[in-house]
Amino acid sequence: MSKKLSLKQRSLEILIRLKRLYPDATCTLNYETPVQLLVATILSAQCTDDRVNKVTPALFKRFPDAFALANADLEELENLVRSTGFYRNKAKNIKGACWAIVNKFNDRIPQRMEQLLELPGVARKTANVVLAHAFGINMGVTVDTHVKRLSHRLGLTEHTDPIRVEKDLMLLLPQPDWENWSIRLIYHGRAVCKARNPACGICELADLCPSVGIKSENPDFDRT
Repeated sequence: MSKKLSLKQRSLEILIRLKRLYPDATCTLNYETPVQLLVATILSAQCTDDRVNKVTPALFKRFPDAFALANADLEELENLVRSTGFYRNKAKNIKGACWAIVNKFNDRIPQRMEQLLELPGVARKTANVVLAHAFGINMGVTVDTHVKRLSHRLGLTEHTDPIRVEKDLMLLLPQPDWENWSIRLIYHGRAVCKARNPACGICELADLCPSVGIKSENPDFDRT
């Protein structure tokens, strides 16, 4: 690891390399409207995007918008999202969030973080995804298990709490890159820096990483 770079400089160099490695990185959830993106993101908790993309075509054909989802039969909704895991909570949150969108926000997804956080099932991770990809608003850094784990391995944060990790990253990275930083880091976590067997020998970030050769720093970072 280069010892000549400050933490901020190292963060920016990591960002530059991630952009070069994954130039076309984008949200891998399939959706046509902001509401559909919100629903897909809620479903993606503890579930792969690939699995969500297999579920949502039938879901959105049956319930294409917030009004339809708000008035959906809960049991039918549960059956449609069952394979994504935690389906009862997810169905309840989707129905509740869409009810709030229809009745509290005039059938439109709010574009302010504090209002999005009022929706059932929506924490900062989901809100950041929706704001960035539906509206082009970078209000924060999306922190999932990959982003949390890799940010820690790269020495960009000492925290494990997603909100504190997010705050650290927001201080280090340019705001226009906040969301695509997360996507690129997720790509890198899946392709190279895997939790149980990181491929440090082929990693193009190795000279910037304080964790080269370390397979597991903390079990909390291995659930990806």
